Amino acid sequence: MDRRRFIGSSLATATAVATGAVTSGAAAAPPPTGSPGGAPHGAAAAPRSGARAQRPLFLGTYTSQQGGGTGIGLATYDDGTGEVTGVGMLGGIPDPSYLAAHPSGRTLYAVNEREQGGVTAIALSPDGAHRVLGTRSTGGAGPCHLSVHPGGSWLLSANYTSGSVAVHPIEPSGALGERTDLVTHSTPPPGPGQQGPHAHQISASPDGRHVLAVDLGTDTVYTYRLDTTAGKLSRVSHATVRPGAGPRHLAFHPSARFAYLADELDNTVVVCGYDPASGRLAPGEPQPTGTKPGVTSYPAQLAVTADGRFAFLANRGDNTLTRYAVERDGARLRLLDTVPVGGDFPRHLALSPSGRLLFTANQRSGSVSVFRVDAATAELTLAGKPFAAPIAVCALPL
Repeated sequence: MDRRRFIGSSLATATAVATGAVTSGAAAAPPPTGSPGGAPHGAAAAPRSGARAQRPLFLGTYTSQQGGGTGIGLATYDDGTGEVTGVGMLGGIPDPSYLAAHPSGRTLYAVNEREQGGVTAIALSPDGAHRVLGTRSTGGAGPCHLSVHPGGSWLLSANYTSGSVAVHPIEPSGALGERTDLVTHSTPPPGPGQQGPHAHQISASPDGRHVLAVDLGTDTVYTYRLDTTAGKLSRVSHATVRPGAGPRHLAFHPSARFAYLADELDNTVVVCGYDPASGRLAPGEPQPTGTKPGVTSYPAQLAVTADGRFAFLANRGDNTLTRYAVERDGARLRLLDTVPVGGDFPRHLALSPSGRLLFTANQRSGSVSVFRVDAATAELTLAGKPFAAPIAVCALPL
């Protein structure tokens, strides 16, 4: 059983009941109010008198797990109030557990987290009539993360189960071309309790000069250069954290001189120095997440505010969000507090483009929580009741 996907899977049945989700072939139950399944694909949100313009929200899930969705959930949100409205489901996309948008805003990309891993491109339409452009193989198993290179011409993906990273060209239409590279992490050897490498994230540095891949299995962050003509990765350095830390996700400070690393297995975060010229990452000392003693918290993901003054961390086991003050121009994280997430097992978090809202996808409770973010202090206030979404593992507000 894949630890990533099915940790706590005994609660899947409860999730199905809570969201009204059904498995393939079962009789459909009426979806709950606000569920992504409450309207057919392409349906527009019902207009409300005096309502503000709605922004799109895309939701990733597992389609092969009991109680999961049938594709990518489609919703909208009010950037002022945080209210979420379900508008349908884009079906036929298997296990779209992580999503990323092209910088143009015209194309959405999803991993297909399966044994024969894939990445799918979706053309976005303002009227909601989104169209699947096709799927390409990642060349590995269990892809769990993807990102678009800042130049917009390359898609990067991480295969968790096989511990490899892949590159695909992005065509002018937004569709994906044949894979141009596949690199497996072979050194250093796996950390304590690991059977092999487990690539968990791959993203470019803010300036696009380097690509960094976080590997939970080898306790390492790898730095590559991407040949933007041939689509090939060449390794230039690597940084290893303490054995058994299990690094999962890296988020850059806007200065691009520092990055913050969430360690899933030892419940810590690490401030890392970063040299944009060489791509070298220099991890500092691990520091606490503020979660309750004795709780296995599995920190999931970090997000940094656009002004670089605050950072947030999702803690799955503790069901909280940690708020940090960013000090010394990015060189220090100071723990401020933790806030209950209003759901169970927050797998993913994301700030809205305006920075006024923070979304969390709560895997076990099948919900998305929305928080208002105070502009001065970054204090978090839950914006109403969490939105029902079957096995929500990714929430992408645009």
